[in-house]
Amino acid sequence: MKLMAFSAALCAGLLLAGCANEPVVAAGPTMPPPTSVAEADQRLAAVTRERAAIEARFVERERVCYQKFFVTRCLDDAKERHRTALAAQHAIEVDAERFKRQVRVDERDRALAEADARYRADEARLAAQPPAPPRAVTEAPPPRPSPVTERVAQHEAKIKQEQQKEAADAARRAANVRAYEERKKESDERQRRVRERLEEKRAKEAKAKGEKADALRQAPQQQPAPNGQ
Repeated sequence: MKLMAFSAALCAGLLLAGCANEPVVAAGPTMPPPTSVAEADQRLAAVTRERAAIEARFVERERVCYQKFFVTRCLDDAKERHRTALAAQHAIEVDAERFKRQVRVDERDRALAEADARYRADEARLAAQPPAPPRAVTEAPPPRPSPVTERVAQHEAKIKQEQQKEAADAARRAANVRAYEERKKESDERQRRVRERLEEKRAKEAKAKGEKADALRQAPQQQPAPNGQ
């Protein structure tokens, strides 16, 4: 029993020694700030690659810790290494981004200063020149209508033209209707006169026939002469 207890204690001590002897990733010395945008971009790219490697190492350490006797202590140590490594990369990233922002600010300030210097130089040059003689006043050309106003005028002119065409068509249709009504009226009048003449003719013929019939009825009948006389 004593031998078994001693063996277990020895194994635990060896495991602890193994965990303790694994190097701890420290934050490391502070890196000097980058001296160019290209160097800052290179550091940012390296931070991206190193973060991926840190995550991979953390996953591997967790897998190893679950095979050890003191799992909790090993996991805590792995998490601390993971946090410390990420903090170091974050510091590098912050410095690189700060440098790039400062470069952009400096470039903006330099551009503004150059623009202001050009403006002041132009003002000084114009002030040193003699005044130009006054130009003859010419009548300004009439302002051209805006494209929108011109399109509206064209649209209104088109509508007015269509309205005039519709009015002319309506007047022509009305004239055609009146002419048709006049022709129909004349035709009806001619037919009425023809009917009247036919009726008068028929009445005269009927009257003549009646008179002839009356004459025939009123004429005395001739008696035949007796024989032998």
